Amino acid sequence: MPASASVLVLNSGSSSIKFGLFDISAAEPVLLCSGLLDEHEARPRLVVKDPAGEDLFETRREASDADSGHLFADVLGFIEDHFGKGRLGAVGHRIVHGGPDYSGPVELTEEVTAKLEALTPLAPLHQPRCLAPVRTIRAIQPALTQIACFDTAFHHGLAPPASSFAIPRRFEARGVRRYGFHGLSFEYVAGRLAEIAPNLAARRTVVAHLGNGASLCALRDGRSVDTTMGLTPLDGLVMGTRCGAIDPGVLLYLQQHEKMSVEAVQHLLYHESGLLGVSGLSSDMRTLLASRDPAAHEAIDLFTFRAAQEVAVMANTLQGLDCLVFTGGIGEHAKEIRSAIGERLAWLGVRIDPVANDTARERINSSDSSVETFVIPTNEELTIARHCKTVLNAE
Repeated sequence: MPASASVLVLNSGSSSIKFGLFDISAAEPVLLCSGLLDEHEARPRLVVKDPAGEDLFETRREASDADSGHLFADVLGFIEDHFGKGRLGAVGHRIVHGGPDYSGPVELTEEVTAKLEALTPLAPLHQPRCLAPVRTIRAIQPALTQIACFDTAFHHGLAPPASSFAIPRRFEARGVRRYGFHGLSFEYVAGRLAEIAPNLAARRTVVAHLGNGASLCALRDGRSVDTTMGLTPLDGLVMGTRCGAIDPGVLLYLQQHEKMSVEAVQHLLYHESGLLGVSGLSSDMRTLLASRDPAAHEAIDLFTFRAAQEVAVMANTLQGLDCLVFTGGIGEHAKEIRSAIGERLAWLGVRIDPVANDTARERINSSDSSVETFVIPTNEELTIARHCKTVLNAE
């Protein structure tokens, strides 16, 4: 690996791809620039900013160019023009599902990519979205190393009973088990918590990653011992458009009595449910918090009720609760949500200081709280850059 090597980190979402370019020649990766590929606007665009948030580059493409790799070619071309030829050492990808086989980062060979594509039924909306850039970049620069970093990897050590479903054992042998997701976020937060509060590193901690996708992770000694998502990213908490945990009988009812197809049920559960489905207004928590519509309040109430309920479940796994951490878009920015969840968990000893919470300080618990409570911004891109550095150094 050259001394000036850098890695391009791609974090694929439902309608856009966040990315960051990191210098990995130092002990800790350093952000050189970040940006967004938004493919779902009328004219898909690429925006690149420096670490201070100042614009470096922006371009738009015709809609007909969106799926042909032009935006990725623009990113790679910008890096070469701005930082020099030969600077890019690898591309790191956030891959949602690693299945039972991948417990750490791995180079994306054709064989590995094919195995990951075979996992699409376990994450039907996320997996294809994560893997599409791999094929595109391979077509543009076949010799460029690409590395997969998995959202499931942090939870790979989950063991029974936390990892099990109460269904016949033969299905677990086929990979039907609880995997958990948001692992790159949880990994970063666990490391950051150990830095700012070393005394809590071995304590009983629940991290709440709350955003359009949402899940909880129970940490002991900085490792995942339980989490709210399961086989797919559909389980657990109420999310922006996803239902979270639901009575399986509801699904049978929709198919048997409402005569909905499997595809229609899947679309309902992933795209029409959650905050959007309950409110009938929006999947965006900011919109709901600003609304006076009673349905918006009901959606928020269900969101905080389920989040607090599942924190209690995680605390049961841990046999107590010493620390609660909020992260993710809602967890970091919605003071009302943190306050409401804290109030519901007062019986567990959670006491949130209103002033600290309103100003989103790092530590937001009051002095009489028995649970230390934090707001820690996540950084999945940095976590991926670290993993890529490890893989490249091992070559």
